[in-house]
Amino acid sequence: MELKKYQKNVINDLSRYLYFLNEIHNPAKAYSKLWEEKGILTDGIVMPAYHTDIRGVPHVCIKVPTGGGKTYIAANAIKPIFDSMPPMRAKAVVWLVPSDSILTQTLNNLSDTNHPYRQRIDVDFMGNVEVYSKSQLLNGQNFNPITVAEQLSIFVLTYDSFRTNKKEGRKAYQQNGYLAPFSKMAKDSNVLLENTDETALIQVIRSLNPIVIVDESHHAVSDLSVEMLNNFNPCFVLDLTATPKTNSNIISFVDAIQLKKENMVKLPVIVYNRKSQNDVYTDAINIRRKLEIRAKKEQEKTGRYIRPIVLFQAQPRNNEDSTTYEKIKRILIDCGISESHIAIKTADKDELKNINLMSSNCHIRYIITVNALKEGWDCPFAYVLATVANRSSIVDVEQILGRVLRLPYTKKNPSDVLNLSYVITSSDNFNTTLEKVVEGLNNAGFSRNDYRTGDSCETNIENIAADDSQMSISLENNIIDDVPDA
Repeated sequence: MELKKYQKNVINDLSRYLYFLNEIHNPAKAYSKLWEEKGILTDGIVMPAYHTDIRGVPHVCIKVPTGGGKTYIAANAIKPIFDSMPPMRAKAVVWLVPSDSILTQTLNNLSDTNHPYRQRIDVDFMGNVEVYSKSQLLNGQNFNPITVAEQLSIFVLTYDSFRTNKKEGRKAYQQNGYLAPFSKMAKDSNVLLENTDETALIQVIRSLNPIVIVDESHHAVSDLSVEMLNNFNPCFVLDLTATPKTNSNIISFVDAIQLKKENMVKLPVIVYNRKSQNDVYTDAINIRRKLEIRAKKEQEKTGRYIRPIVLFQAQPRNNEDSTTYEKIKRILIDCGISESHIAIKTADKDELKNINLMSSNCHIRYIITVNALKEGWDCPFAYVLATVANRSSIVDVEQILGRVLRLPYTKKNPSDVLNLSYVITSSDNFNTTLEKVVEGLNNAGFSRNDYRTGDSCETNIENIAADDSQMSISLENNIIDDVPDA
């Protein structure tokens, strides 16, 4: 898996910052020097001035829209960061994620030696790589002073597991006999946290002086999060997000047009408003079926397998009238959908665990969620977001809109309908729903120019970006008519 051109530019920006950092030995001045070289002032007007959260520790941010491959960029960033440091040091990375669903996905991908992320890291570190979960670290599973001295060690952890006011996080701050051999590593007692046993996991991590990668870093800006970062005793902090906060020290921007040029995303988003919930179900089923027919025809020509998936956004169980995930599942089955084609993914029920949705052996075509997929979950086969909130309620489609934006295999399809994503809703106030779509696009790093409504009789999609003018498709009434029958 090769870096896209814009991803290479990001790594080049990082490398340039590291060059200035080694030359100047000052994170803030290196940041200013980087932008000065680009002809941009960090005066707080053109670009924000450098903001210091951890004194003396470089802390920079990369802005990449949803679907831009932030994890792969991070995998490629580890080597240049370590290469800029003295060679005789332990190589440890704390990889922070904001939720359990992203944790599972990231841990699986980085642990899989056949996955492109892990393959990149293995090449950079000659295969001397070990990836750990929190439980493996706490149990000292293949984790000791000898192994960490000889390899790159990656610790995949959630924010909450190390925020000290969270009950689940306290184990990391407690005495741990499994980690006793590490207590001899902390040669400088000043490295240790006060009032914390020297065998605690947090003390071990502090002694390793790790790189910290913060995925979806816009969730880690509170005082408690800054305290967490300080507690890791990092040598370098790299933030990754589509929506940086005001105090982020951004060293590289990626915009939506670059993703479109590289065929990373399914844009624009086509938005339909239907009269009833039943219409939403019917259109979602029919659109998905028509897209799969087209996908099978393309597979015969290209060999690329695509199985379009609908994400149904259910309502929380607030009252008897709520359209819950159980109700949606029953309706789909009543519509003739096989139960094996349906999976539920909520905070308390996960039928996607250990499922490879990209496999041709997988049968899932409908995923029902509330907001458990609102961030970080990755499945390029997700094409349709169908929201079944009551017509009078505000539809929070922005929470999971980013999940349908990734383009399979990052390759443009011969059929334009497979290069787009779709939102189907039933709303009395459609303008409010459209604003929610725009908000979702903004949260993913895109703009209001990246959606079209599909309810007019003649919706012509063209000129969606400066260099995408060849992409034109006519929608008459709705997309179902555009996808031919088999």
